[in-house]
Amino acid sequence: MKQFFKFMFASMLGFSLTIFLVVVFFIASISALVAGAENKEAPKIAQNSVLHIQFENAIQDRPSNNPFENIDFNTFENKTPLSLKNILDNIKKAKSNDDIKGIYLDIASLQANMANIEEIRNELIDFKESGKFIVSYSENFGQSEYYLSSVADEIYLNPAGEMTFKGLSAQVMFFKDMLGRLDIDMQVIRHGKFKSAIEPFIREDMSDANREQVSTLVNTLWNHMTNQISSARNISVEELNTIADELLIRSAIDAKQYQLVDDLLYEDEVLAALKMKVGIEEDETLKTIALKKLNKVKDSKIEGSKLKINSKNRIAVIFAEGEIVSGESRDGVMGSETVANAIKDARLDSKIKAIVLRVNSPGGSALASDVMWREVMLAKAEKPVIVSMGGVAASGGYYISCAADKIFAEASTITGSIGVFGLIPNMKGMFNNKLGINIDRVNTNTFSDGLTPFRPLEVKEREALKSMIETIYSDFTQKVADGRGMTQANVDSIGQGRVWTGINAKEIGLVDEIGGLNDAIEFAVETTGVEDYRLQELPTQEDPFEKMMKEFSTEVKYKILGEDLGKAEHYYRNIKSVISTRGVYTRLPVDIIID
Repeated sequence: MKQFFKFMFASMLGFSLTIFLVVVFFIASISALVAGAENKEAPKIAQNSVLHIQFENAIQDRPSNNPFENIDFNTFENKTPLSLKNILDNIKKAKSNDDIKGIYLDIASLQANMANIEEIRNELIDFKESGKFIVSYSENFGQSEYYLSSVADEIYLNPAGEMTFKGLSAQVMFFKDMLGRLDIDMQVIRHGKFKSAIEPFIREDMSDANREQVSTLVNTLWNHMTNQISSARNISVEELNTIADELLIRSAIDAKQYQLVDDLLYEDEVLAALKMKVGIEEDETLKTIALKKLNKVKDSKIEGSKLKINSKNRIAVIFAEGEIVSGESRDGVMGSETVANAIKDARLDSKIKAIVLRVNSPGGSALASDVMWREVMLAKAEKPVIVSMGGVAASGGYYISCAADKIFAEASTITGSIGVFGLIPNMKGMFNNKLGINIDRVNTNTFSDGLTPFRPLEVKEREALKSMIETIYSDFTQKVADGRGMTQANVDSIGQGRVWTGINAKEIGLVDEIGGLNDAIEFAVETTGVEDYRLQELPTQEDPFEKMMKEFSTEVKYKILGEDLGKAEHYYRNIKSVISTRGVYTRLPVDIIID
């Protein structure tokens, strides 16, 4: 009887999983068909239209084509991220199109890093040069949403709405006590007094050096934001800081009183104001076009652009995103093999005239970083290589960038962190004391069982690891010096694992220009001197259905778990990654959340 129930429940489980897979495939197939049908449409822009910008989903440099990445498993809604490049290009289209009279920013929630927000904001500033209007409205302005909206000619808030304006805070989560309770000892060897990526595992608070660099980081970002808002709204920086310090924005009325918004209106009143701006009667329907629709308008020209779909000349845009590891890339992880091969393919392709490397990474494996750096060097010898830094291009992310002909970063990009560390968990206490597991060994040599999580490091092993780290740090700083035309001593003085904003990085010579992805592409085109070009994105993305099956269980687990963990989801990923890996790293100080 036991066997009967055993097989019956196993069959039921298998049947349930099969049904679940069929449902997922059905949803993905229908979504693909709908998307295909939509792509066939070529909407025309009506006269006196308004570009209606809503950021319902996250904004990413290059959204994943993995169906599991884009499905909310609680509601089965499609959460496909928005492409930063598409957003920027569509704002350019709107600037050049005579039928579009202005932009309506309708922002409920903004899911993007500060560098991407900065780039969109700069594109909106450029849009205003056309003489067209921008109107922004929200029921609830967070600080990111307000910073983007501050470029608008008119900002409206719902009369019952809310607004947050309190300054920035950087929060670092520390795990030492938790690991101690599990009898796990994180063994760390590092170079660089600011190399604080390991602090969450060995301390319960920030070191003085780490507090200094994080303080500089958030204050530089806040000063930049308040200066930009001050310029746009004609409110002094001192007054903005007083508003934040005293928490003076406690209601919608306060937001209007302190001139952060122009008026308190309901959505229908905002739409009525938009009708007046485009010159139509109150009883007429306001003609709007969404970003997704504008993206399908192929005949809309971007003024001054050399971009042509049928051009023989290509500019490769290579996306290098995520934690750096050896091997192949996967969602959220940059594999050296995948990115190095993409750079190599671009180098060997005679139709590709220049390479733009878009880096968005906190770093990772030193070896994997070096593999990609080598391909950048080989490519640079044959054609221009330009780096565009996203929200984060630090440590290993800077390692792979430093050899480029020119480096662009946004003012709010987090970069630098030139430092190296080794991290090896000692789990002997957990195995022995918590799990009752004992491990014995037989070695051929003294340290044959070394660099494992099953015992603590011996003195000689620590000496060897320290020597390895010093060698890698010396190599790292020399490569930065060679790439940036600096002395190694100078690089060491601004290195030591210290993190910089894009603004500071330009001042000390780690980046060349403050600018975004489109600026880097335009510079690459100018450098090549081509009459026209088209973009080629690399690495080639995997077939979504093959990828879906390969990552099915992991993605479902993270997606379902992530809904409950919220911001803590990435901590779960990082702890799992740190405990399961070992070696030498060039990585950003772990997970600074700026709120």
